Amino acid sequence: MSFAVTNHITQMQFEVRSEEAMAFLQYRIHEGLIWLMHTEVPVSLEGKGIASDLARYGLEWARQNHMKVKVVCPFVAAFLKRHPEYQDLVVQPG
Repeated sequence: MSFAVTNHITQMQFEVRSEEAMAFLQYRIHEGLIWLMHTEVPVSLEGKGIASDLARYGLEWARQNHMKVKVVCPFVAAFLKRHPEYQDLVVQPG
């Protein structure tokens, strides 16, 4: 199941909203990079693939906007291990 993700630019987060709750992936843009900071999914929305939808959306947004990605969020880091097609976007630490 896929959910509609929106970019709430003023809050600097990608969001999925339902009637009862909101899930989000916070980001920052700094030095020409998008930093994927923190994913939060409320209990009422867990187990529906929303965190993966948020990660995918954030990475696709970076690709469409010709930006490289720094990953801080542990969930996004785990997502990237399962989806190597996004590795070209990631700036490795070091």
